[in-house]
Amino acid sequence: MTDTIIQLITLISLELILGIDNIIFISILADKLPVNQRNKIRYWGLGLAVVSRLVLLGFISWIVKLDTPLFDYFGVEFTGKGIILLLGGIFLLWKSTKEIYIKTENNKSHENSNIKTHSFSKLLFEIILLDLVFSVDSIITAVGLVDELWIMFTAVIVSIAIMLIASKPISDFINRHPSFKILALSFLIMIAIALIAEGLQFKFPKGYIYFSMAFAFLVNIIQIKTNSFHKQE
Repeated sequence: MTDTIIQLITLISLELILGIDNIIFISILADKLPVNQRNKIRYWGLGLAVVSRLVLLGFISWIVKLDTPLFDYFGVEFTGKGIILLLGGIFLLWKSTKEIYIKTENNKSHENSNIKTHSFSKLLFEIILLDLVFSVDSIITAVGLVDELWIMFTAVIVSIAIMLIASKPISDFINRHPSFKILALSFLIMIAIALIAEGLQFKFPKGYIYFSMAFAFLVNIIQIKTNSFHKQE
């Protein structure tokens, strides 16, 4: 019983860590919509994330086969999972780079006009694409950690429920601080590079990414507090 609880807590924690990428990506895209639609796309995005994970768990035998080598090219073995991660990483890299360009190079009036032209369905489609990539990565990781299917289902549902609660505060915080928006996009670029590396069978410990971004986040918090203190003086 104790081992089961430890496995469940470990898997929920891992799902939450992997889900940070999802929340940040959805928050960045939600900012392109009118205020009254932002909560809606967050709930839709995370709702579809849990659906995709649960559906993939239903095809667990097929998911496991995604780790089987399909072909070899220049000494690199490509698997179904690798191809999905490679394409997802390239898409995330392109999207994050484009968003940084819009935030830093375009003037504010142009940016505001862009917000009005983005449709809900188009942004939701982009979220679905990344949901599938993160879901495949998440499920294969879960399969490697636990054997019981009910533990995987429970961990997915609990982690998504927590992310649903945390998504709005995280999104609001990112929107209130432009520097954190660039930091979040930089984080997504690093995740994209990790996905591409993993797709090409290069081991890229994601722990280094999360640690470096946590450190950058802490430095940014200190800077904001310091600036606030100086303004009060």
